[in-house]
Formats: sequence, C-alpha cells, structure tokens
Amino acid sequence: MKKYQPFSLVARAKSFGYAFSGIKTFFKTEHNAILHMAGTAAVMLLSVLLHISTIEAAILAIAVGMVWAAELFNTCIEKIMDIVSTERKPQIKFIKDLSAAAVLVTALAAAIAGLFVFIPKL
Repeated sequence: MKKYQPFSLVARAKSFGYAFSGIKTFFKTEHNAILHMAGTAAVMLLSVLLHISTIEAAILAIAVGMVWAAELFNTCIEKIMDIVSTERKPQIKFIKDLSAAAVLVTALAAAIAGLFVFIPKL
C-alpha cells in the first residue's frame, strides 16, 4: 500500500509539467492533433465573428474539450495496444476501432452543437 504523502506544491507543479510534456509530445507525433487544432481555431474564429453568447461559448468549449480528451485517450489506447502486441490481432483491431469510434462520436456531437449555435446566426 502506498504511503500517505502530504500535499506539496512542488509535486503538483511536477504533475502539470508531465501533462504539458504529454501535450507537447501529442502535437509532435499525432497528425490528428493538427486537424483538431484547425477545427478548434475555426470554432473560436466563428465564435468571435458571430458574437455568440456566454452560454453558447460554454457549450462549444465543453464540446471541443470532449473531442480533445477523446483523441488523447484514443492515442493512449492505440499506443498501449501497440505495446501489447506488434502482431495483427482481431481483438486489438477491435479495441483500436472502438477507441477511434469514440473520437468520431464526440466529434459528431461537437459538430451538431456547433450547428445549433452557428446556423441561427448565419
């Protein structure tokens, strides 16, 4: 059992450092990160140009954040599966396909949210 560690600002700072390192690596190694960044930039630009409300901005921020989180988890799952086996196995393909599908589902939901926000303003 892990020994109790008191709260430490130094430890918290290190954990943020690890997270930022992960984001940096994600952008360096994953092509989909560029696509998501382009989509995020488009949402931000439209939001400013169309003067969306605070509530609409919050909805879009949550939707965009969910897509980013899904893509990060998908990347983790794919990398883990690559470690588990370098062979082509139907079970691993299934896991990777489901993980990719989760990204697609969140991206479609975000796109629908965007349509609800932006279409009435166009």
